[in-house]
Amino acid sequence: MRELSVVITVLNERENITPLIEAIRNALGGIDYEVVFVDDGSNDGTQKEIKKQADERIVLVELRKNYGQSTAMTAGIDHTTGKYVALLDGDLQNDPSDIPFMLQKLKDEDWDVVAGNRKNRQDGMFLRKIPSKIANALIRRMTGVYIKDYGCTLKVFKREIAEDLGIYGELHRFIPVLAKLQGANITQVDVKHHARIFGKSKYGLNRTFKVMSDLITMVFFRKYIQKPMHLFGSLGFIALFLGIVINLYLLALKIMGQDIWGKPILILGLIFLLGGIQLITIGILAEINIRTYFEGTNRKTYQVRRVFNGQEEVI
Repeated sequence: MRELSVVITVLNERENITPLIEAIRNALGGIDYEVVFVDDGSNDGTQKEIKKQADERIVLVELRKNYGQSTAMTAGIDHTTGKYVALLDGDLQNDPSDIPFMLQKLKDEDWDVVAGNRKNRQDGMFLRKIPSKIANALIRRMTGVYIKDYGCTLKVFKREIAEDLGIYGELHRFIPVLAKLQGANITQVDVKHHARIFGKSKYGLNRTFKVMSDLITMVFFRKYIQKPMHLFGSLGFIALFLGIVINLYLLALKIMGQDIWGKPILILGLIFLLGGIQLITIGILAEINIRTYFEGTNRKTYQVRRVFNGQEEVI
């Protein structure tokens, strides 16, 4: 087993491959490392360039088509052999020279994840920096995971954390939240950031809506994944209570001889009543699914960091 595996997902980054590999060799010369490139459906000759520069430390995983960065990251992690795993962008904006310091900090201070924070971002102000600051603040607020820079790919993990991240869809933006769901101890350090020289950025403003959609998923995972009834049940009982109160009020009006048919409050009362019943039902079904997930797959609802038997650490 090597000490470190560096996972790099690439899509049409042919011109960046040679300088990137040279930078990695210069930065990681004193470490027993491997580099796992995952080609996510490139059509510009990126694969050929990697093969041309490859040595015994370089692994190329070619995906059959473009699956997206999250799936490519998962494929890369699955093909690593290192005790520690680093994620690195393939566009030369991250600097491999930051990895040794991050790795040493992880080992010396026993962190599970060391995340990079791009202190001086070399991106456009209005299209990248401002939207990123807003998104980072919103994610921190809603998930309770206080990382300054969620968009920085450069991170170093203990292997067991990287293997169980469960990155799918487009959840690579929320890797710190996924790690925190495992109980990981996370810290962050300032890292260098360079302007893109070759190729085109794969990001645009259209990703804002994807981030918002994924954020809702992450909030649910963070707070309610093991107790969905606490979310759906609470909302359901509130709605059911309001529906009962409104309908009792209308019943009293009806008994007193007033005509309640056609009143907007009647429709509102029925919506609350039926909506409350549906939410409670959804909560029950979600609880059944969660129990089936854990019990049917023999997964634990907890994770052990280490065990000490009084003389030495067992794991």
